[in-house]
Amino acid sequence: MNKQTQIINVVGAGILGLWQAYKLAKEGFTVRLYEKSSLPFEASSSRLAGAMLAPFCEAEASEQHLIPHAQRSLEIWRESPFSVFMHGTLIVASPRDRAELRAFEKRTKGHQRIEAKEICKLEPVLEDRFQEALFYKDEAHLAPRPVMQALLEALIELNVDVHFDFEGKRAPADFEIDTRGMGAKEALPDLRPVRGEMAVVTLNDFSLSRPVRLLHPRMPCYIVPWPDRQFMIGASVIESDDTGPVSVRSALELLGAAFSVHPGFGEAKILELSAGTRPSLPDNIPKIFIDGTNIIVNGAYRHGFLLAPLLADHVSSYIKEERCEGMFFE
Repeated sequence: MNKQTQIINVVGAGILGLWQAYKLAKEGFTVRLYEKSSLPFEASSSRLAGAMLAPFCEAEASEQHLIPHAQRSLEIWRESPFSVFMHGTLIVASPRDRAELRAFEKRTKGHQRIEAKEICKLEPVLEDRFQEALFYKDEAHLAPRPVMQALLEALIELNVDVHFDFEGKRAPADFEIDTRGMGAKEALPDLRPVRGEMAVVTLNDFSLSRPVRLLHPRMPCYIVPWPDRQFMIGASVIESDDTGPVSVRSALELLGAAFSVHPGFGEAKILELSAGTRPSLPDNIPKIFIDGTNIIVNGAYRHGFLLAPLLADHVSSYIKEERCEGMFFE
């Protein structure tokens, strides 16, 4: 059977599902996308992501052999029609937390240690804020929600049959790809939730060109510039299955960390405080589980946006050529 006559169901419209549908539709398959939420991305953990495309920084919490795969996935993003900001990543720490910076430096590659003068050139608003930093020039970021919307619009242009608010029986297909995250817990008993908390603020007369990560032994955070003078402030990892709202204590710590990066954040207006859980496997590496024509792509952890294009490539190769080689296949 040729690909033009094969029908593929993709279940879940987070960043993994969107990329699976996009890749396969571009290659000529007939694709249906199913999502249980009534509004696009309403129930997806992807909408809470920092969307930092950071192969070197993210390897600090995973395996170093992930780096070349992540670099290839970043290349796919850059080759795509979606907006990617290739401005690098800046890692900073207060003087009393210099040991954290040194430890991060030892655990990662692809960086340059820079001092106050170079920091100011990269981010003028951080003049005199930090004496040294790590700069990862070959990293990038994107604005997750506009990019997810652009992916959805691209799917509609590619004649993908999109179903929101859907929980019934799906139409028969030649392959089914499940990207539901924690919704697939029953099929993946090792899947665990990792809580992420975030704030979105707006601040006039203030700009950053790239994500800034503040290292701290207890409350590390990252600040990602979004369009329209908005900034996403996120906490890295909290091992918890709590899906409730952000607590006052967590909000104070999160916003206080941003204030320690620059006191200008004290004047920012809070647009959103949200929390959600990321689906994660024991080694924090996403996996592709194959059972004939049933495929599960899950365990994105912090790597959903970073690795979504490459995971879609791998699934496409399996469907077309029955190839299931590499670190992501189980």
